[in-house]
Parts: sequence; structure tokens; C-alpha cells
Amino acid sequence: MNNLSNTSDAILACARSLIVAGGYNGFSYADIADVVGIRKASIHHHFPSKVDLVRTLVARYRKDAEAGMANLELQVSDPLELLRSYAGYWEACIEDASAPFCVSALLASQLPVLPEEVGLEVRAHFRSLSEWLTAVLERGARHGQLQLTSTPRAEAEAFMATVHGAMLSARAYGDPKIFGVVTGSLLERLASRFPCDETRDGDGCSHDRDEKR
Repeated sequence: MNNLSNTSDAILACARSLIVAGGYNGFSYADIADVVGIRKASIHHHFPSKVDLVRTLVARYRKDAEAGMANLELQVSDPLELLRSYAGYWEACIEDASAPFCVSALLASQLPVLPEEVGLEVRAHFRSLSEWLTAVLERGARHGQLQLTSTPRAEAEAFMATVHGAMLSARAYGDPKIFGVVTGSLLERLASRFPCDETRDGDGCSHDRDEKR
């Protein structure tokens, strides 16, 4: 059983690296067989079709991401630090060329040409991530730790789009520092406070009262 599991894991890991390198249509079972050192028939035994393989890959990727976010919640309680840790994880991955890239982000850019089964898994990943970010942002706003300019859901979508866009920009320019520049400004904005927050009292802040005089 361990051998079967190890082979399956090796196939999935190889498929992920090939997708990151060339997209969904950029690899075949023959490519995987060459890298892993097995026959194509063995790959078909584990994953009858390429659709099965990539669908399984994205589903596992989503579950691993959900587990990672749950573990992060156990270690970090501050909403802003959660967002920083999430962005920091990807910043470290981008700086390390050998580290994994977000396979869902790459596949999302190819949705029009993806098989429906794969597209459903990619969308499920983004829905799951959006729900987690929404909860973090909502909690941060409720406790006065984050400054939102829109609803938590809208902010979550914007945060997610910014992070994944920064990934692609860093990759396109071949400059890992771009990721930190883009996400850093977003985090600074979320962490900012109204100038009067510390002087606010029952009648409003002193700045507001001065403007009304």
C-alpha cells in the first residue's frame, strides 16, 4: 500500500511542477513517466485520465491549503498578522525559485480551456480561500484591528486578487521583490487607522468637532 501511495504522490508532485512550468496543456503522461521513472500504464492505473490527475491534484492542494490556514490560526490570533503571515508565505516561496508556486492561480488563468471537472476544483479553491480571508477581515474590523474601505467579502476578494496578481507580476518580471512591494502597500492600508482614532470620545473626535465650529 505504501508503494502505491508513494507512486501516486510522486505522480501528483511531478504533475504540479509540470503545470507550474508549462500549464495544463504543457505536459503529457509521457513527460511524467520520464521524470518519475515509471511506465505510462502505471500512471493510468492511478489516474485513468489527465482530467482525473489534475482534478485530484487541485482537490488535494485545496485541502492542504485549508489545513495550513487552520494551523496558522492556532499559532496566530491577530488578524493583521494572519494576513501578513499568509502573504509572507508566498513571498518566501517566490524568492526561493525551487519552492512551489500556487498551482490554482496558474490554472485559474487558463479556465477557458480547462476541462469542466478541473475548473470546478479551481473555483472551489478560490471560494475556500475567500471565505477564510473574509472571516479574518471581518474579525479584524470588528475588533478595530483592520481598517476596511468596503465589506469584508469585497476586501477579501481584493486581497486575494492582489496577492495572486503580485505572484504573476513577480514571475512575469523575473523580480521576486515586486511581490512584497505590491502586497506591502495593501497590508499597510489595511493596518492604517483614522487620524482621530486615539482621540475619539463620546462626542466624536476632536478633529470632527473642530471642522463643525
